[in-house]
Amino acid sequence: MTLHTPPPSNLREIPNPVVAFHRTELGVILSLYGRMVAAGEWRDYGISSLKDVAVFSVFRRTAENPLYRIEKRPSLRGRQGMYAVFGMDGQVLRRGHDLKTVLRVLERKLIRSVQ
Repeated sequence: MTLHTPPPSNLREIPNPVVAFHRTELGVILSLYGRMVAAGEWRDYGISSLKDVAVFSVFRRTAENPLYRIEKRPSLRGRQGMYAVFGMDGQVLRRGHDLKTVLRVLERKLIRSVQ
């Protein structure tokens, strides 16, 4: 009879990594989110961390499709940029390498709603 012993800790498989927003990225996104909530434009959000993409979805009401999706795809870092903002219909509103620059497309909507 043989006993099964677990492999040493340095030989264990690393679980599939997922893409997630870093604390500084979330700070930028949540700053915009707070201003939009204060303006009465947005009411809820959801965050998804998947194998190849991290998504921050913005909702006007809880039980509907997202108004906007802010995505982080590190695989596109060398090409169009890893950050993108998508509209409700899936159209790319802006894509780029710098998150603050990409989010400006949504800040313009804040300026219009305040006027």
